[in-house]
Amino acid sequence: MLLGMRHDEPVMAPRKKTRSLKGTLPALPIHPPFAPMEAMLVDKVPVGAGWQYEPKWDGFRCLLFRDGDHIELQSKAERSLSRYFPEISAAARALKPECFVLDGELIVLLGQNASFDDLLQRIHPAASRIALLARTTPAIFIAFDLLVDGQGQLLVERSLADRRRALEAFAARYFKGADLFRLSPATNDLKEARRWLTRTGGALDGIIAKRNDLPYRGGQRDGMQKIKNQRTVDCVVGGFRYNEGKPVVGSLLLGLYDEEGKLNHVGFTSSLAAREKPALTTKLRRLIEPPGFTGAAPGGPSRWSTERSAAWEPLKPELVVEVSYDHFSGGRFRHGTKLLRWRPDKSPGQCTMDQVSRKGAKLGSILRS
Repeated sequence: MLLGMRHDEPVMAPRKKTRSLKGTLPALPIHPPFAPMEAMLVDKVPVGAGWQYEPKWDGFRCLLFRDGDHIELQSKAERSLSRYFPEISAAARALKPECFVLDGELIVLLGQNASFDDLLQRIHPAASRIALLARTTPAIFIAFDLLVDGQGQLLVERSLADRRRALEAFAARYFKGADLFRLSPATNDLKEARRWLTRTGGALDGIIAKRNDLPYRGGQRDGMQKIKNQRTVDCVVGGFRYNEGKPVVGSLLLGLYDEEGKLNHVGFTSSLAAREKPALTTKLRRLIEPPGFTGAAPGGPSRWSTERSAAWEPLKPELVVEVSYDHFSGGRFRHGTKLLRWRPDKSPGQCTMDQVSRKGAKLGSILRS
């Protein structure tokens, strides 16, 4: 992932020309590019009668515009996603109303759970590859707001409570038999929202809280808050990297054992207090011993790293840390992790992949068409 990119904003594959959204679908009361409503990240779920709670999905935010046969899928960054998800455009075209705008999320479901890796594969320059993936791993559109209803009436100035009632009526009338469309659940009961996290076995990304009384505030964050589902795991420290240009540790390289007993590199943590780095560096140097990782190992230099920043020191597998993370997919933490504490009470052999597996997770159990 490129530095500075959000995990839910796709990195567009290079193309000779980038199609502008300006001026598309002019017959609608709103048309792309249109700024979606955004969320502020908070630590605690807001409580009170004025809040509506929804699941936080791990996918691509998408505004879906329809005006007759013209369909436009717009990303959070106001770029076109239409060419990457032809099956969604076709499914939207098959819905009965010929004029509407939905706000929602694109995800790829494999069984009962979302696969962000499969979703990312859709951002590809080759139309033939996109067409193949659209057939073999089709995306679904999870609707959580209605901005223009099936009669072409603009709803953005109405309260969320009114828009939710309109969305539920829209879904009940038009989503039946539409396999690629789902209605995102919503509740005013925080206990019910917390039960979603339990029912999905930790597969849900978190909870979104929205003000019931506010209109749709495109581009603003004051009416919506997001609370991420914190996950923790114990990892072996299989190596470390120095701070670039300094003789102290910069990051710890984390490992988990697979079923074959091999220690695989799964990510890193760099949330180390500066005052603790000199003593920690001395401790780590005493443990330097190849190979560090016996399975998947850290990669070498890339287009975003130098030879020095990619170099790492292997360690004897003796140290265990507990870290928090947001996503684990493709055998790796998708982002850097946060060091919570050292675990001298834990045996390195207890640090297995089972901790991050989603056995029993059923994200699809809270979705309905």
